[in-house]
Amino acid sequence: MAFNKNYHKVKLPFDKYEFYKQAVQSPEEDVKFYRRVYRELCGGKDPVTLREDFCGTGAICCEWVKLNKNHKSCGLDLDQEPMDYGREHYIEKLTDEQKQRVVLIQKNVLTPGLPKADVAVAVNFSYFFFKKREVLKSYIENVYKSLNKDGLFVLDIFGGTQCTDAIEDKTRHGKFTYYWDQKNFDPVTNEAYFEIHFKYKGKKYTNVFNYDWRMWSIQEIREIMTEVGFSMTTVYWEGTNAQGRGNGIFKRVKEGESCLSWIAYIAGVK
Repeated sequence: MAFNKNYHKVKLPFDKYEFYKQAVQSPEEDVKFYRRVYRELCGGKDPVTLREDFCGTGAICCEWVKLNKNHKSCGLDLDQEPMDYGREHYIEKLTDEQKQRVVLIQKNVLTPGLPKADVAVAVNFSYFFFKKREVLKSYIENVYKSLNKDGLFVLDIFGGTQCTDAIEDKTRHGKFTYYWDQKNFDPVTNEAYFEIHFKYKGKKYTNVFNYDWRMWSIQEIREIMTEVGFSMTTVYWEGTNAQGRGNGIFKRVKEGESCLSWIAYIAGVK
């Protein structure tokens, strides 16, 4: 997860991580989705261990251990600040028994010997930080080696024709407004720069989080996963509501839909 370092030492009149979670994440539903996909693709078994790469605050890790009394989770990230936030605001709210089954570690996901897991996830498009194919392949190969037998790797991905435009999208969330601001896109390198802003109590706070990414395609990711050894890969595509926006329901598909903006998951089985 990429964060704006300039805001680390700036005291905002709101909790930026809580606003981010409300606007962007749905960890309670995410962990149920990972479990469902594992059951569908890995012979009906239930997974036990989950590793969240680029974990940020580790919200998914916490929801995983709450989902089942046997679940264990591990979160990896380079940035200490969001992990410290997660320990204080999320892990501290777990029961004593649940706390024993979750750990957040400051670690580079490119380092060999990642913690073993039944399910590894890389979400919030964090792996877009890797701009070179050989680096992304090194990461995915590292994940493959870390998975247990019949292990599952899940990544989210987004795209669409609108992703090549400089555009600012805003969504109202209770007491605040969330802005997803695409500043630019370079068709030569497929690199794009994004910022997240929040408007709270009449004032807009700009560039609270920022992301300097390469836009990867579903086919590119699946090809790399196959190259490093995954036995199969598949895509879960988000449906739409009556207003034409994403409905948060992801179904397994063989073909997608050309549209302005889409979100999907790629799942690979070891």
